[in-house]
Amino acid sequence: MTDAKRLAHSGLRGFEQGFTDAKAVRMRFFVAGEGPPILLVHGLSGAAANWSELAPVLARRRRVLALDLPGHGGSAPLPAAPDLDAYAERVRIVAEQAGLLPAAVVGHSLGGLVALRLALRHPGAVTALVLAAPAGISSSTRRAQFWLTVFGFSRPGGRVAPLRGVLAARPALRASVFNRWQVSDPRSLSEEAVEGLLAPHELHTDVLSAGRALVRGDPRDALAGVGCPCLVLWGARDRQVPVDDGFEYARRLRAPLRVIADCGHLLIAERPEACLDAIDGFLDALARRGGTHGSPTDPLLTGDAPEPRVATPGKPGSAEETCRKGTSSHPKKS
Repeated sequence: MTDAKRLAHSGLRGFEQGFTDAKAVRMRFFVAGEGPPILLVHGLSGAAANWSELAPVLARRRRVLALDLPGHGGSAPLPAAPDLDAYAERVRIVAEQAGLLPAAVVGHSLGGLVALRLALRHPGAVTALVLAAPAGISSSTRRAQFWLTVFGFSRPGGRVAPLRGVLAARPALRASVFNRWQVSDPRSLSEEAVEGLLAPHELHTDVLSAGRALVRGDPRDALAGVGCPCLVLWGARDRQVPVDDGFEYARRLRAPLRVIADCGHLLIAERPEACLDAIDGFLDALARRGGTHGSPTDPLLTGDAPEPRVATPGKPGSAEETCRKGTSSHPKKS
């Protein structure tokens, strides 16, 4: 397959593809929709196509920009990546050139950390943050550093990407690629989600640098400096980044935590409807209050709600059962 065809197959359907230079790095991005702007930032070894299930429905009411981070998908690698600020800066430049700042930002895994760095470096550019299973706490351990390095060098996704058509068409085969470390139920992934998760792997040029930048720092001490409203989303069965990290992020950000039942780390692809409900509910609540900072007494915006009950997953009264009934879990404000 030619590079042009790989680019075409690794994009977002219904979105306009564009390229721009951001500090000597050629960046690929996708835009669609009309309304309040929202930026989507994918995770490590991902790409804009990871949002294949979520981006089109968000674009029904909003102006959506999804991009490939440097070294991922159709974006060129960074000349040097000492930390994640270099990635956040490229995101800012692309969004600014597209005329979409200030904007709400949704970041998944590594993208959550990049979104946080953007909000800390340029607070005027970010009106709200939605952090979907952000990395950074458990991923700063030596064990995580080892496995990120292994996967960065071996690039297993690149070897299975050419088989994505077969995997998409035959749900029974998906467990061989999407294991419990990534999703709760591989069969729940749609054909489009499988395509969006695997196709970009054929284009990656440097995901290892992002992985190394990810594990270099612990974000916890900086979280108090985030000034915009935040929402934290997590899969109840996330085995890659434990939900305990979600409670820590929510506590330090004084943000609500919404745990999605029967869902692993790739929540934006595995449970897009639940993610959409959480994102729309959060941003609509902000809009109803006439400003991005909302009301300081609203639990949805501040996370100032009773401490959640944590029980055996899937049983009545557990975090998962609570989510099935449509109730968000919130950490207690410190």
